[in-house]
Amino acid sequence: MPYRAPVSDYQFLFDHVVSLSAVTATERFAEADKDMTDAILTEAGRMCEEVMYPLQRKGDLGGAVLENGRVRSSEGFAEAYGQIAEGGWISTSADPEFGGMGLPHTITTAVNEMMSGACLALQLNPLMTQGQIEALEHHASDEIKALYLPKLITGEWAGTMNLTEPQAGSDVGALRSRAEPNGDGSYAVTGQKIFITWGDNDFTGNVCHLVLARLPDGVPGTKGISLFIVPRNIPDENGEPGVANSLKVVSLEHKLGLHGSPTAVMQFDGAKGWLVGAPHDGMRAMFTMMNNARLGVGCQGVGVAEAAYQHALAYALERRQGRTPVGDGSGTIVDHADVRRMLATMKAEIFAARSIAMACAVAIDMGTATGDAEWKARAAFLTPIAKAFGTDTGIAVADMGVQVHGGMGFIEETGAAQYSRDVRVTSIYEGTNGIQSMDLVGRKLMDGGEAAYRLLDEIEAHAEAARAKLPELAEPVWEATETLRETTEWLVAKTDLNDRFAGSVPFLKGFARVLGAHYHLCAAMAEETQGPRTRLARFYITRQLPEHAGLLAHAMRGAEDLYAITLDDLGA
Repeated sequence: MPYRAPVSDYQFLFDHVVSLSAVTATERFAEADKDMTDAILTEAGRMCEEVMYPLQRKGDLGGAVLENGRVRSSEGFAEAYGQIAEGGWISTSADPEFGGMGLPHTITTAVNEMMSGACLALQLNPLMTQGQIEALEHHASDEIKALYLPKLITGEWAGTMNLTEPQAGSDVGALRSRAEPNGDGSYAVTGQKIFITWGDNDFTGNVCHLVLARLPDGVPGTKGISLFIVPRNIPDENGEPGVANSLKVVSLEHKLGLHGSPTAVMQFDGAKGWLVGAPHDGMRAMFTMMNNARLGVGCQGVGVAEAAYQHALAYALERRQGRTPVGDGSGTIVDHADVRRMLATMKAEIFAARSIAMACAVAIDMGTATGDAEWKARAAFLTPIAKAFGTDTGIAVADMGVQVHGGMGFIEETGAAQYSRDVRVTSIYEGTNGIQSMDLVGRKLMDGGEAAYRLLDEIEAHAEAARAKLPELAEPVWEATETLRETTEWLVAKTDLNDRFAGSVPFLKGFARVLGAHYHLCAAMAEETQGPRTRLARFYITRQLPEHAGLLAHAMRGAEDLYAITLDDLGA
């Protein structure tokens, strides 16, 4: 079954669940009305289905390789990238001053999710460039903006992010890469970086690396880190790619999945680079890129989940096995209760995760358009939930897709296993999901829980209003929200952060469960009569929402009994 971009689902979400109209009502995004949004989604969906999806299996079976120090991309990737760039899909939210469309980030996020479902290995390339564009827009000098942004926005050049080193993974402050002033405004950057997504390619004129390194007077830790832009080819006096810089791809990693996306070990040997932002302020600049990348990665999980669901549904509609309890008993496996349960779970989880991600994107746009501190706090609060729950959903749904296929799911030729292999890394990169949960209960509760409580107030108010029409769904949502409020209050009261961290993952999952129920209730309320949205909401609220109770009980256990389990107990 070919991939179908979920255009109609996004149109429904924007009209009835996350209120894109609030974004387009602002002066900043007034031009992105419903007609424009629908047209963009439709054209993006066509591109995903016709241009990108045919490369899904090709990239897996014939991955990128390193030849004579340069990356050779998978068959068809170069041509498809050309169509992505020509269509403007890299620059939908970029600054119009440099050639971007200036559209809401919400629309870009929706397009990126569809691209992820069609071919995640290729979508990773423009995602990295989009993050670099945003980092340069916010932090680079006017000279760097003028030179790099137009070419990144057109897709002539591509961007990467270079943080990780062999000894500095999640602990970025342990990095050893250094930058020495050249005396002409440039710097000589030296060091090795690992896990660099699309560290090179054979279809753009240049590859521009954002590299974290330490200046000679940089203090240890994250406060001494600076950010540099280091191009593969040094631009000449006309701004065109010139001589090769002193950097190279040492090797490509051999990975579980995403074979079409080259993950490079990069070596910088006095490579010429230029400072982005202020000295020793590299982490702030890099987090501009990383925060949007985290939402983007969450949507990668949702996109792969959508594709895996479609793949599993198509198989279940064709495969016959045993007598079924529906009709004359001759139906396909979709009529068996457990298969129906799995498919309903997949669809309900996708809707919940997609809604959370879009709500986060809307909050980003509202913060950008209005400057309102509460919208910015909402966006910051939802980002770790969107990233972690989106990728957890991708992993769980892809795994369930293999199960729907039965024994054939374990056979590579069916393609079901590829989704599971490809999506697995999404809960690891751009900050592991454990780090996302620690951020949620740490930094994101430093306001005393105000951002969380405002969100919970809105959920409860909506549940109150829904009681008249759908009391059997509204009541459990309201009750779950109260339990979540009590758990949040317990965490806020804990002064020992380790007590929060010990239960942070179940807290994030529990919060996502309640958010998912809220958005399902919104969808059900949008139907005039009880139709497919209401039936799916009932499935989620009655079967999946109850998980919140166990998750939140776990979240309030603290750290004492966790650390009571000794290393000897663990078999160390």
